[in-house]
Amino acid sequence: MGKLTVISAKIPEEVYKELVLRVPEGERSNFFRDAIMEKLEKTPRPDKILELEQRIGGLENSLAEVRRYLADLEILTYERGKINPHAFCIDDLDHKIMDHLIQRKGATTPELAETLGVNRWLILNRLKRLQRRSKKQLGKPIVKYYSEEKFGKRKAWWMNEELLQN
Repeated sequence: MGKLTVISAKIPEEVYKELVLRVPEGERSNFFRDAIMEKLEKTPRPDKILELEQRIGGLENSLAEVRRYLADLEILTYERGKINPHAFCIDDLDHKIMDHLIQRKGATTPELAETLGVNRWLILNRLKRLQRRSKKQLGKPIVKYYSEEKFGKRKAWWMNEELLQN
């Protein structure tokens, strides 16, 4: 053990009385030192926690990447139907757009742009490309634009439910 430092602590009177009964007067410093060391051994170091968080984050990213690759290969099917809407996505932004539309059934271009933190014209172009690619492959688009009001939203993009529920 290296250099010793004096510390003081306030404890409840009941705890002090119990300490006086159980630990002899000359052994109390050793008792506190041992108790603190035992507690420190059980408490993980912040750098270890950070390292574990980074490793878990890396594993989550790897798993998401594997799922996307499987979805692109159409091995992993979409739970609600036979058509996997992620099969028409090219990159991460397309996947995020599709996730948002699946979760909320539909959204306006400005809503998507704000949620994803990108330009609304980029979102519009991506949605049109998703629409073209799905129409070319399936004969029907996976996403549709409706200018009239639907579920309280006007001029919004909606998932084609009939394709997802086959």
